[in-house]
Amino acid sequence: MPLTSMTGFARADGDNAVARWHWELRSVNGKGLDVRFRLPSGFETIEARLREEMARHLKRGNVQASLSLDRVKAAAPLRVNEDALAVVVAAMKSLGERIELMPPRPEGILALRGVLESVETEEVEEDRAGFEQELIASFGEAAASLARARSEEGAKLETILTEQVNTIERLTAQAAASPSAGVDAMRARLKAQIAELLGASPALSEERLAQEAALLATKADVREEIDRLSAHVAQARELFAGSEPAGRRLDFLTQEFNREANTLCSKAADVSLTRIGLELKAVIDQLREQIQNVE
Repeated sequence: MPLTSMTGFARADGDNAVARWHWELRSVNGKGLDVRFRLPSGFETIEARLREEMARHLKRGNVQASLSLDRVKAAAPLRVNEDALAVVVAAMKSLGERIELMPPRPEGILALRGVLESVETEEVEEDRAGFEQELIASFGEAAASLARARSEEGAKLETILTEQVNTIERLTAQAAASPSAGVDAMRARLKAQIAELLGASPALSEERLAQEAALLATKADVREEIDRLSAHVAQARELFAGSEPAGRRLDFLTQEFNREANTLCSKAADVSLTRIGLELKAVIDQLREQIQNVE
């Protein structure tokens, strides 16, 4: 399974008879899965279900999820205000007893303020639950889209990481082939260092001399660091090809890479091996930066 990035963006739109909405999701790297919501007032009750939905798609990352909601303004039903109508009819009757009036037209009466009034419909609990379910389903679409975006970004990221690991492998091979890392070179350095040691302290005992020689040999031998670097390269490739999120383990592996490169530099006996060690440190640092975005 390709590596997955923790960086991505997605959105999903929806509508029904009462509202239009759209979800917007953004994610960046994080130690765990941390989802922060911006929801319209009154919709905080669905947050727990939204978190469960997100956990189905992502394992790590800091995610910002915002919901924009626009209610559809439907024409409210009308009804006759009987009390207001009675007042109007009574007033017209009283006025008709005093002066001659044309018969009133119904539409004229209904046009009077307060005779017709709108009726606000109450939201039924079942309708509210159905609406919330639509919002959650739409959020699930956005979360799936975000996961796809992160996978696409992860494929690009894997290409970069693979090139960097290949560079580490090439530099490790150069270190192994360096004349100063060979057995003959190490033997010559060890011989010279022992001679220098005897010149400074000719009265050293055989036991002390053996200890000093072993210490000098350990400091001069970089083959163990080279072997470990090669093993780390193989492990990195195994993690790239694995089926589980590998970000945490790759992050730990870069620390191991760096430790071996530091030791190689400290043991380097000539400029060429030091240069290789410094190049290793540079590419390992680039690798570590990129791995911070791997899920």
